[in-house]
Amino acid sequence: MPFDYSRTDRIAEQIKRELAQLIRDEVKDPRVGLVSLLDVQVSRDLKFAKIYFDTLQQDKAKEAETGLNRAAGFLRSQLARNLSLRTTPELKFFYDDTEIRANELSNLIDKAINSDKTNPNSKS
Repeated sequence: MPFDYSRTDRIAEQIKRELAQLIRDEVKDPRVGLVSLLDVQVSRDLKFAKIYFDTLQQDKAKEAETGLNRAAGFLRSQLARNLSLRTTPELKFFYDDTEIRANELSNLIDKAINSDKTNPNSKS
């Protein structure tokens, strides 16, 4: 049981919940629109945290990443208030376009399957 859910995983989940609320309520940067946090990875020594996010406006993803990284110091200080950790990890935000690329690949696979169905002469 003690090895099922490591301390770094629990801290990452807590950081994810707190950051989601802080970004929604406290960040006033217009470049940061509607973002959703996908994953948080915390180093074993708890000094660094990589935060992966997605945004509804894919064309403004780089601007949102810049805005979030500019607000990282503020967010870190707010996290320090809310979390009872000895040190609060340094935050680094990364735009994650995995979902978009997965949808594109899924569409390509669907097109290939449909073209095979419509062309009975193709070899399987």
